[in-house]
Amino acid sequence: MKLYLALILLLPLSGGLFNALLGRSLPRRVGEVIACGVIWGAFACSVLAFLQFTAPVRIEYASWLSDFDFTAPIALYLDQLSLSLILMITFVCGLIHLHSVGYMKDDPSHARYFALLNIFVFAMLLLVLAENLPLLYLGWEGVGFCSYALIGFWYTEEKNATAGRKAFIVTRIGDTALGIAMVWMFKLFGTVSISELNAMGSLVPAGIITALGILLLIGAAGKSAQLPLSVWLPDAMAGPTPVSAQIHAATMVTAGVYLLARMYPLIGASPVTQAVIAITGGVTAFYAATCACSQSDLKRILAYSTISQIGYMILGVGAGALTASTFHLLTHAFFKSLLFLSAGCIITALHHQQDIFRMGGLKKRLPSVYWPFLAGALCLSGFPGSGGFFSKDAILGAVFDRGGPLYGSLYALALLTALLTAFYTFRMLFVVFHGETSTPGIHQSVSKVAPIMTLTLIPLALIALFGGILNLPEYFGRRGFLSAFLGAQPGFAPLSGTSSATEISLQIIAATVSLLGLGLAWSRYSGGRRAESLRQEEAGLPLSGFLLNGWYLDRLYHMLFIIPFVWVSRFLWKGIDEAVIDGTLNGLARATMRLGGLPASWSTGRVATSLVALAGGVAAVLGYMAWLLA
Repeated sequence: MKLYLALILLLPLSGGLFNALLGRSLPRRVGEVIACGVIWGAFACSVLAFLQFTAPVRIEYASWLSDFDFTAPIALYLDQLSLSLILMITFVCGLIHLHSVGYMKDDPSHARYFALLNIFVFAMLLLVLAENLPLLYLGWEGVGFCSYALIGFWYTEEKNATAGRKAFIVTRIGDTALGIAMVWMFKLFGTVSISELNAMGSLVPAGIITALGILLLIGAAGKSAQLPLSVWLPDAMAGPTPVSAQIHAATMVTAGVYLLARMYPLIGASPVTQAVIAITGGVTAFYAATCACSQSDLKRILAYSTISQIGYMILGVGAGALTASTFHLLTHAFFKSLLFLSAGCIITALHHQQDIFRMGGLKKRLPSVYWPFLAGALCLSGFPGSGGFFSKDAILGAVFDRGGPLYGSLYALALLTALLTAFYTFRMLFVVFHGETSTPGIHQSVSKVAPIMTLTLIPLALIALFGGILNLPEYFGRRGFLSAFLGAQPGFAPLSGTSSATEISLQIIAATVSLLGLGLAWSRYSGGRRAESLRQEEAGLPLSGFLLNGWYLDRLYHMLFIIPFVWVSRFLWKGIDEAVIDGTLNGLARATMRLGGLPASWSTGRVATSLVALAGGVAAVLGYMAWLLA
């Protein structure tokens, strides 16, 4: 096991370093084979670790940080949660790397791309396997750096570089909160070991646990793009589409959910923290779903859908349904990577066209993309029987079980969000693949997609569709595999279960909502109403600007933070620096110059002037001596 865990981390790291140092001087195919091979090697090691796993294990490799009573060794911790995630991360990222071979085939910066993509996987795996908070924080910052570099990968265009900087700056807010929580926990408990911290929640007052939970939630909100720190993710679409798939499906944005689930035994002791986490997730899910309904950029629709689906996971954590949240995290990884990679195929075939209003009728032109995309859409919309249906329903059921006004309201809001999700998902599907395009000649310009790009969609489509098998409801006759596997984890114990009749009733409600959303999208974007609906949306509908601009959160932050910052900076610059500091120094310089000019005015070179000055000096000296003798 010790060797497997080391290789899981070292293989992606070595692949990244290889491409960074030697990738440009070797044939392109060598770099691609190394980059893909190390990820699949890490997946093979993950499978071997799964086959040998019997109980959680802590493995210490070396000393890292040690000073007085502070110690943070390089130690890894493999349990059911981390094992589930490393299997998902390595498998999904392996397919994304293969897809990237076709997507980036004409890009001259392939070595830099694959180096960053490998290191991105290494950082996420380190985050998941870390046994202590400083090591987790190292992985946490690693995924932040790699996302910044990959979002702004095509940095020669200013908007791409700006999007990378925006992601880096906004996520730093959450990272700062996590850093404060980490230091505070060490001061309180004298340890940074995650397993030891989770066992100490009863040693401090509930108010401190609440404060720690809020700090961790802020950290999670930054990485996972939850309100109010969600504004960076829609702009993160500036990077290559496989990068978007990796960020949204298997790495960056799932880190916040993992952090809250991992630390739940500590922070879950506070009902206030649970409520705040649940509210944040529920409101964010609704917010992002409304925004997705008005987007015209294919990748931005998927970006807002990620924010919404992560909101569901955060809501599940707040409701104490950690297994349900993990279940949805896993199924979401499969169907969201599928949707993004399918979007990459579409964008490549249409020569980087991303506006869905310029698309249409692609079902016949791109059948190898349409059917996998349909599978992903069914899962995202929670279509009955799909993997996304079972995982999302598990969260809805857990929220319903909590009861009370708060969780009852959140359940209703989550159902409304599910309706909107089904609507915008099938809106996207119908507009892109069905009907006729409004752009003349677009079908004639559709180029072929590299076979490796479409082949990677097939396994993702199958796993996404049938992912519900991972954790089927108990009314099927046995306890779900994931529930049994994760049940021994601290905080993952099953909640007081509802009756099978209630569970079936809730699933019927969820299925009805999904089908209703599908029907609304069908009635609006198919047949004769399609052209008129698209024309109205392009012209602008009520609230379309509000939703298209993400509830104007960017503008709000600009008013609250940017404008005051610019005003204060200008005041300090013009009013203090130039007027006071520079003005004072310049005034002293002018006064000194003028005083120095007075004696200089006597230096005319005329004998008469010199004699007058000499006489004046002699008179002054004689006058002074006379005053002394008087």
